[in-house]
Amino acid sequence: MITVALPKGALLKDSIRLLQSVGLDFSAFLDSSNRQLQIQDSNNIAKALLVRAQDVPVYVEYGQAQLGIVGYDVLREKKPKVANLADLKFGSCRLSVAVKASSPYRSALELPAHGRVASKFVNCAREYFENLDLPVEIITLYGSVELGPITGMSEAIVDLVSTGRTLQENGLIEIETLFESTARLIAHPLSYRLNSGNFYQYIEQIRTAIVSPV
Repeated sequence: MITVALPKGALLKDSIRLLQSVGLDFSAFLDSSNRQLQIQDSNNIAKALLVRAQDVPVYVEYGQAQLGIVGYDVLREKKPKVANLADLKFGSCRLSVAVKASSPYRSALELPAHGRVASKFVNCAREYFENLDLPVEIITLYGSVELGPITGMSEAIVDLVSTGRTLQENGLIEIETLFESTARLIAHPLSYRLNSGNFYQYIEQIRTAIVSPV
């Protein structure tokens, strides 16, 4: 039986819809009264784990799930040992550098050397500024990163942006984009190579569903 790791939050609904199109029904996770974190699909041919998005590649890498759906941003941040099989074409957003609209900075290179940048994407932020050869202090935040520049704790933030509304409402603007992100289908490398449990069949059905959505 194949196990799929599904992400809580913004990607869940589209992930379930995609899997339904290939005959795997995990819609019970969308029931607000459901508290189960592991369920079988209605045909009892696969099961799914409902986990935090950041944990999806962990469950896949360690083999507790053979397939997973997760944002490219998480893959870039964590660099897990998983097979990145397909761009699922939903969950579009971008990882960006943002500053207060009233600040004088309009590009990342204008930020002061040894200034402070707040982010939950610590590795992505560090790699980006190292590639710019701009030394900065990365401050790790897991909550409302926008408060960094607002309170004066940091000159900038590196955070995910979808519509930009949250930035606008808090007086921030984007000045750079690190990369674009969408949902990705990932797999445990050994499971993928062994093709256990009709593995390839499901993967090809999902790829077909991306091209010709039901």
